[in-house]
Amino acid sequence: MSAQRRPTMYDVAALAGVSHQTVSRYLRADPTVGADSSSRIKAAVDELGYRPNLTARAMRTRSTGVVAIILPGWTGPERTVEAACEEAQRLGYQVEIVIGVDEDPAALSRLADDILGRGQVDGVLSVTPLTVKTGGVVVQTDEFDHRLRAVEAVAADESTMEELVERLAALGHRELFHVAGPQDWKSAQLRRSGYLKACERLGLRSHGVYDGPWHPETGAAAVRSLPEDTPVTAIVAASDHIGAGVLRAALERGWRVPGDLSVTGWDDLTLVRYGTPALSTVRVDRESSGRHGMRRLIAALRNEPEPEPLPAAPTEIIFRETTGPVGSR
Repeated sequence: MSAQRRPTMYDVAALAGVSHQTVSRYLRADPTVGADSSSRIKAAVDELGYRPNLTARAMRTRSTGVVAIILPGWTGPERTVEAACEEAQRLGYQVEIVIGVDEDPAALSRLADDILGRGQVDGVLSVTPLTVKTGGVVVQTDEFDHRLRAVEAVAADESTMEELVERLAALGHRELFHVAGPQDWKSAQLRRSGYLKACERLGLRSHGVYDGPWHPETGAAAVRSLPEDTPVTAIVAASDHIGAGVLRAALERGWRVPGDLSVTGWDDLTLVRYGTPALSTVRVDRESSGRHGMRRLIAALRNEPEPEPLPAAPTEIIFRETTGPVGSR
């Protein structure tokens, strides 16, 4: 049996009906490649399973063909990192994920220095601030601080939370409870503020705000804190992780969701879409930041102009199976 030949850039070009130079420009994220050509090239790359030959490129360019993404933890930037990895792969790079759990900015910076200094990777993408001394290529997305607290795109959190509560009110909910995140996080503060403002403006009754870490146990503990005869019909969780804990504790108490209790989260994590029931949530665009950050890094490695920022998708409230009209407990 003969081994299957590895697809080449020329195979991609032939299938897409473009020149190999156009394919090369597409792989470098050259903005001069038209939308139609880009669509056909992407389809050809996917169909053929084409991947650039990193070994040949390394011999030609003295490049490893590998970039690193450094994180101070995993919870929070999942979708940002996933999009960055997809973009790196599309541009012909492999990615190493380096997680320095609970390390401060100085420790993370030393970690980046060490990786760059040993020549393990061509460059580093960080979702949090770093101070690197080696002179290597480092790009930051500026989306999170060193504790993975979102520092951008949170200004709309307050108004979005108000809209979310309005939609719950439209379903007949008048007795609400908010499970918030840690209040030293700006995003948690804004979501809490939006919840309270909406309750006051709409004449809804809030049965309290329960603060805690971004963890399912916060949601579970909040539900356990409610009395057996609570009139609460909707719980607004400040994150999907917290919302998952709310769902679990509601099940343990024998409450039907959404028959007895409607639940909402925030983030649109992939896992909650496949829960039973699927969690209602708020989707914030994290992908654009990850893709743009990786494009900036690879453009810097190739001595190309910095790419234009990608337009962010609008924040979207998504009601799924955990939310419905007021029922009867």
